[in-house]
Amino acid sequence: MTDDKVKRRLTTVLCADVHSYSRLMEADETGTLETLRRYFATMSRLVERHDGRIVNTWGDAVIAEFASVVEAVQCAIEIQQEVSNLESDPPQVNPMQFRIGINLGDVMVDGTNIYGDGVNIASRLQELAEPGGVVISSSVYDQVHNKMSVGFDCLGQRPMKNIAPLTSYRLTLGGQAAGQGSFAINEGRTPREDARAPRMEDRREPSSSTNVVSDWLGRLPRPVAAALTVSAFLIFINLATGAHKIWFHWPVAAILFGVVLRTVLGHRAESDSKGER
Repeated sequence: MTDDKVKRRLTTVLCADVHSYSRLMEADETGTLETLRRYFATMSRLVERHDGRIVNTWGDAVIAEFASVVEAVQCAIEIQQEVSNLESDPPQVNPMQFRIGINLGDVMVDGTNIYGDGVNIASRLQELAEPGGVVISSSVYDQVHNKMSVGFDCLGQRPMKNIAPLTSYRLTLGGQAAGQGSFAINEGRTPREDARAPRMEDRREPSSSTNVVSDWLGRLPRPVAAALTVSAFLIFINLATGAHKIWFHWPVAAILFGVVLRTVLGHRAESDSKGER
């Protein structure tokens, strides 16, 4: 790869990888390979449907790129649905499941191949996903969270091998297993309407106030949720043991200051890492 042939572009990279591939091959090499070929053919069809292209396949992994961020996420959801639908009947003891990561970033282009942090981050995000799940970067989330009728759980900043920590989000498919129902693009909803709309799993049935609080805390970054929980506990202890002497404000203030400082430093580190890339 020579410098005079390398070009750069901003693109959306999807990385899909089979969970526990080595274990599946050890149990049944022939059957696993046949299943993998069938799933790869399905992925190729879906990627093409969403105006993407398969960049590379090696072993049990697939790298694809898309001009549209929304199309990339929609394609990932449909891949997980199709894989679930293609499971054998009766179901296998160890079914093949994919983990998918998606990133919007700058890549180097050499012929039909792409390289660089944009690809590496998508690969690392895939490692954070659960079997059958999809994890996206914050750059992808910013583009799609108000355009698609799916939920997003913030995972905070997770350490990734050889990659600076960055905020990531897990797609929540409305409490449905992959393959059940479709998740259409929500083109008519505005960002403000999306913020007011409940997630799909929240619309299934009314929940108690405890569940509402629990769900709300679950959507926050873990450090923030932990700080709020500890603060509420200290306030309860103070009021329960002697409301005439208020002391909870000092530890609560220290806790909240620490969380704010950590959040600011984390965002600054993430911004610096993006600037270096």
